Amino acid sequence: MTAGPADAGRGHHGHHGHQDRTLRFQTFNASLNRATAGELVADLSTPDDAQAAAVAEIVQRTRPDVLLLNEFDYVEGGKAVDLFRENYLEVPQGDAEPIRYRYSYVAPSNTGVPSGHDLDNNGTVGGGNDAFGFGEFEGQYGLVVLSRLPIDTRKVRTFQHFRWADMPGNLIPTAFYSPEEQADLRLSSKSHWDVPIKVGRRSVHFLVSHPTPPTFDGLEDRNGRRNHDEIRFWADYVAGARYPYDDRGRRGGLARGESFVIAGDQNADPLDGDSVDAAIDQLLGSPRLRDPLPTSAGGPEAAARQGGANATHRGDPSYDTADFADTAPGNLRADYVLPSRDLRVRDAGVFWPEPSDPLSRLTGEYPFPSSDHRAVWVDVKVRR
Repeated sequence: MTAGPADAGRGHHGHHGHQDRTLRFQTFNASLNRATAGELVADLSTPDDAQAAAVAEIVQRTRPDVLLLNEFDYVEGGKAVDLFRENYLEVPQGDAEPIRYRYSYVAPSNTGVPSGHDLDNNGTVGGGNDAFGFGEFEGQYGLVVLSRLPIDTRKVRTFQHFRWADMPGNLIPTAFYSPEEQADLRLSSKSHWDVPIKVGRRSVHFLVSHPTPPTFDGLEDRNGRRNHDEIRFWADYVAGARYPYDDRGRRGGLARGESFVIAGDQNADPLDGDSVDAAIDQLLGSPRLRDPLPTSAGGPEAAARQGGANATHRGDPSYDTADFADTAPGNLRADYVLPSRDLRVRDAGVFWPEPSDPLSRLTGEYPFPSSDHRAVWVDVKVRR
């Protein structure tokens, strides 16, 4: 489904003395990363960056209440996201309505943070491949949460420093990494955040991350294995696992009975692509959440027209969320919004218009006007 008119079908309904509220949660890998530190702030300082305008218009067309942007460089103090709101989201793009997010959350990312080790075993220490998460500078490819509802910032938990070795039964390729490297490696290639969104008297935990692509490595499959375990972290967390510890030292997973939405570019398709077998099934098969299976009309059209690897895919292209190289891996389902079972799903969609739709100018073809990923949204009913 494509997004309907702004806020269509969403609102407040009295229910036995409770107020229900339907909220749209969205993930969008917006590719707003830049090649050098400071470049994103420079680009967003004026209202005339064409890519940022296209990304903002997609957000204005889909109108999420709570939004995760992946690949948005981390800038201390939130300057980049403030500029994006001021110069893009709060300004009409085309004939779309401006949108205002009063609340935002940013925090550091492992990308570009030097590890001090030769993590790619090429004989030298330094550069993006030897950082705790791949990046040419600290914070490249970061993430940001925007919300129309208050964020309970005191209760946010971040897991940037959680060590991969501290996950029981992890898939670290121990023959590839030295004992010293294994002692320092962090699980998260960017970060994992638990961001509680206040809905009336209760909170919905927005569990966001961006696992590493399961490629750009060798036979040891270090990135594929890390991707698997980054995905597994949330599956364990919502199951109440004891082992996670956050950056303040607090232990344990999510408390029983808490509502949550897991969101992000998980870089894993259930059937196709390079991820470790069944990596995403760790979430999709969890009894604690539901998969709303968002679809688009543009995904199947693109797969049929582009051919290549798409022709041999086992997955249904209506679920695809990323337009990757046709030779390999082809288009994939990489981006997910997965609510807890207590949240009733009202609607879901992938913003991938067919070429006959005038809005397809926002998604386009390579080189993309916005991103090679599509915005994915789910509307859930939250009891307050």
